[in-house]
Amino acid sequence: MKRLLLTSFQTWLPHQVSNASDDLLAMLVGRHFEGIEWVLLRQLPVETTTASEMAIAAIQDYNPDGIICCGMAETRYWLTVESHAKKGKHQLPTTVNLQELIASLSFTRISHDAGKFVCEGVYFEVLKHLQEHRLSLPCVFVHVPVITTHNQHKLYTDFIKLLHAI
Repeated sequence: MKRLLLTSFQTWLPHQVSNASDDLLAMLVGRHFEGIEWVLLRQLPVETTTASEMAIAAIQDYNPDGIICCGMAETRYWLTVESHAKKGKHQLPTTVNLQELIASLSFTRISHDAGKFVCEGVYFEVLKHLQEHRLSLPCVFVHVPVITTHNQHKLYTDFIKLLHAI
């Protein structure tokens, strides 16, 4: 059985009722898919150091077979998987072939801009941890647009396919 670590964030602006990344993970609560189990690390604080430490501790505690970090991208339309994370002059690529990953996904695109905020900071620290500890785990960051009645089914369907493909 494949064991995945899935993360989401809290809100960070006063107008936000919820964080779309956490809304997406909430849809998984109580559901089961053959061959996959997951650990949900929900509502990480929107603070890079603390959120990174919590994600890395979860990797060490749960020893997952794959990692999907999720964050909200309010202005995006599609589910997007991030090709890399930057910190200063350093850049770390995802450990996954994204073209293959999204080949069968109709509502997911590849992004080359993880946002230069907490999402990118956490993604960078997780990728760095995997690299430094020689852990060859698939790890991606997924940005989730605001979930509406019009896109909810498409987002959820692609995310479930992504869970199976990772």
